[in-house]
Amino acid sequence: MKQINLIALLFLCLISTNIFAQKNKKFDIIAYYTGDDKLINEYEVNKLNQIIFSFCHLKDGKLSVDSPKDSTTIKYLVSLKAKNPQLKIILSLGGWGGCEPCSAAFSTAEGRLTFAKSVKEVSNYFKVDGLDLDWEYPAIEGLPGHLYQAVDKPNFTELIKILRSTLGKKYELSFAAGGFQKYLDESIDWKTVAPLVNRINIMSYDLVNGYSKVTGHHTPLYSTNPKEESTDRAVTYLIKQGVPAEKLIIGGAFYSRTWKNVENINNGLYQPGEHIQGVDFKNFASTYTEANGWKYFWDNKAKAPYWYNAASKTFATSDDIKSIKEKTEYVKSKKLGGIMFWELTLDSPHDGMVSAIYEVKTAK
Repeated sequence: MKQINLIALLFLCLISTNIFAQKNKKFDIIAYYTGDDKLINEYEVNKLNQIIFSFCHLKDGKLSVDSPKDSTTIKYLVSLKAKNPQLKIILSLGGWGGCEPCSAAFSTAEGRLTFAKSVKEVSNYFKVDGLDLDWEYPAIEGLPGHLYQAVDKPNFTELIKILRSTLGKKYELSFAAGGFQKYLDESIDWKTVAPLVNRINIMSYDLVNGYSKVTGHHTPLYSTNPKEESTDRAVTYLIKQGVPAEKLIIGGAFYSRTWKNVENINNGLYQPGEHIQGVDFKNFASTYTEANGWKYFWDNKAKAPYWYNAASKTFATSDDIKSIKEKTEYVKSKKLGGIMFWELTLDSPHDGMVSAIYEVKTAK
């Protein structure tokens, strides 16, 4: 009898170990997507675990799909699941300029319930798998002129609670989190919110942005000095807050941020400049060339690339194939939940950033 119990115990341990190992191998590749129902066919959907349709907005306090074109796109994205059983389709609310009414709408229990019911209705209609809240930002300033107030922080918690209770346990619930310290400190009650969501999509990009008067790495993996924001800094902070590693998704940038009037000191890095329009990753190979006057640099401490054009005094910062591979290795080593990026239509359809992530993800 003892022998049978011992065998049963060993078998149970084996199963438990196997389940744990499988759990640790879970690595999601998550694409924010702003395209239509045609453009998606150019991309390798079979390498993705989630497509987050961007964006839906609030209308009279309810989740609203903006146009018939967007409805067509969402329906088509859902249809892709038939050929891609690993794929989940998520609707995103908001965006940088898309959550102006959020603070007011979510400031009352009635407003939060109205929204939660509308999410359920829209989700059932389209047969999507979840919602990603992209409120930039609760309790701190986002787009100038948008309402924000200290009470946003507890209201966000209550919003997550009512969404989870209304939508049920199987519904995918995530939110886009600022990757910078002020957001991490002031916007979210991590201990209460983390258990209620499936994942936290850390926007570990735009860490220097359009408002920055000095150049820097906009999406570095590591900080090069104690004051510098970085992906690792945000991840380390959230793990210390008790957020499970497997719920953390780090962000990749498929676009550059660029500054002009940057003097040729330190190859333009950490120098004053004037922010201008950047470049999509799919155009890097034809833009950042020596023929065009650009030189490529790699910051081995930040694990981040940058470019400087001495002739035009222009500086650019982004992720590239090398840095996105470093981020993917980081996800694997830290046993995080995966990597997301802004956004799919900026990538090369083949042999681009998604391919690089997938290659590292699936390497033994």
